[in-house]
Amino acid sequence: MQRRKRRIAAVLSAAVTSLLLSLSVSAPTAHAATHDPIVFVHGISSSSSSWDDWVAYFKADGYTAAELDAWTYSWSQSNATTAAQLATEIKNLRARTGASKVDVVVHSMGALSSRYYLKNLGGTAFVDDFVSVAGTNHGTSVASLCSWLYRSCAEMVTGSSFVTALNSGDETPGSVNYATYWSNCDAAVDPDSSALLSGATNVGVGCISHDEMNNDHGVYAQVRAFVE
Repeated sequence: MQRRKRRIAAVLSAAVTSLLLSLSVSAPTAHAATHDPIVFVHGISSSSSSWDDWVAYFKADGYTAAELDAWTYSWSQSNATTAAQLATEIKNLRARTGASKVDVVVHSMGALSSRYYLKNLGGTAFVDDFVSVAGTNHGTSVASLCSWLYRSCAEMVTGSSFVTALNSGDETPGSVNYATYWSNCDAAVDPDSSALLSGATNVGVGCISHDEMNNDHGVYAQVRAFVE
């Protein structure tokens, strides 16, 4: 009788072990996020809707809605104020997604607040790739037209104290991967060379207007390849 009980117990133990092994093999495992989340920063006189085309392109190429954060800020305020708000936006996005770092993709004046965040607010610890699309990185003469009305615009004038301080020392600080995409017929960025950053991958995309730079699919494809 004891031998029979031991035999039954052995059979049951083997069955349980087999079941557990089967479950461990077939059970789905958690996967880390495929991509760094992306924060999109618009420019002057604009909003998050300026990124609608690119957000759709990124989704079509496998990004989830949770990984794409196009947000709107008050573009007339100081770029330093926007930078502090961007810091909070990135902190919250990282918390929502569990990502350790994000990518930042900017257009036009969005380059100023984003780079201020990187340089002065510790942002290099939380950003993997930084992409400037038609960014006014060294200011633009065109901003003189609105400098009397908006603080952000005054800061964007070529040679302003804001731009001068932003570009003093290392223009591409930290271990962030930097890229700029610029057009040789961008009427809003004057001179064209304002868009370039020392230490970045600087890419000329040909003759594309300022407002089309962050809608153009060809530019998008290059940006997507850079951040992947």
